Amino acid sequence: MDSDGGEIVGDIAQGALIARAVEPDHGRADGPAHGSACLNCGTALLGSHCHACGQAAHVHRTLGAFFHDLMHGVFHFEGKIWRTLPLLAWNPGRLTREYIDGRRASYVSPIALFLFSVFLMFAVVKQVAGGLDPNEALQVDGDVPAAVSQLEAAVQEQEAQRAELVRQGRSTAALDKELAEDRQALELLRGIKDGTPPEFENASDIPALDQAIKAMRDNPGLVTFQLQTNAYKYSWALIPISVPFVWLLFPFSRRFYLYDHTVFVTYSLSFMSLLAVVLTLANAAGAPLVVMAALLLPPWHMYRQLRGTYELSRFGAIWRTWAMLFIATTVLMLFAMLILAQSGG
Repeated sequence: MDSDGGEIVGDIAQGALIARAVEPDHGRADGPAHGSACLNCGTALLGSHCHACGQAAHVHRTLGAFFHDLMHGVFHFEGKIWRTLPLLAWNPGRLTREYIDGRRASYVSPIALFLFSVFLMFAVVKQVAGGLDPNEALQVDGDVPAAVSQLEAAVQEQEAQRAELVRQGRSTAALDKELAEDRQALELLRGIKDGTPPEFENASDIPALDQAIKAMRDNPGLVTFQLQTNAYKYSWALIPISVPFVWLLFPFSRRFYLYDHTVFVTYSLSFMSLLAVVLTLANAAGAPLVVMAALLLPPWHMYRQLRGTYELSRFGAIWRTWAMLFIATTVLMLFAMLILAQSGG
């Protein structure tokens, strides 16, 4: 296994271990009994586990059992993950409803799954999509006209190469992708070079939003680097940011509580994180229809989760799905502003 693959496995294992710290396993009965009292709290034992603290009555002291527990903790060999993921993907409303109603023993908890999926997403995206060099992000801010001239020359050279390939009847797919990226970057840099148009100054009444817009226009590379670096650190903030917006979808209902909305949001974010992993890998492998899947699957999943969790009619689930798409956009903007504010953007 190469070093990149090793880093991915390491990040996945770290995420799973943190998830297990949130949702611990209290032990296994695979060793000799140690008397009639719990070794952890001293309570008299009445069965295979202590009824006071939950620790197993039997504890192991072998190296083989230690590594068995390690694999058990990292990969959830007890089967919870394999019962949770199919429902999360296909019937998220049932999964959310079951957990809210107290039928939880068979499923991974929302926060444990969220931690694992976020670890996995950032590990895969970092390795597949690559990281942004902060030096590259900063150097554009230093001499924008020179960067524009350099990129214009590169685009002209690529266009000449493409014309030659077309003349020879050869494929231009690989060059087209690179050319499209460079053209987009060139357009962005030209906007920075020309300065901020007057109509974009103080575009809103929210100072933090104006600061974020200005930072993005002044140095998009640096802003992207800050988002990429700090998004993982503050990913937990997506939950409290999202919950009030979901509550607004049911403002007069006494059937649902903030706890219900929190479980809904956490499972939804877990699915979106895992979907990002799948789409990133599919795009890297050159699989078709990745863009279409990225556009269609999130609203489909929101609809199914809303309808199943809150027992809505088709119409009620549909209009709330459209509202959820707007909510998701708003939450991502607020999240980006939070990261930029924390990083001094």
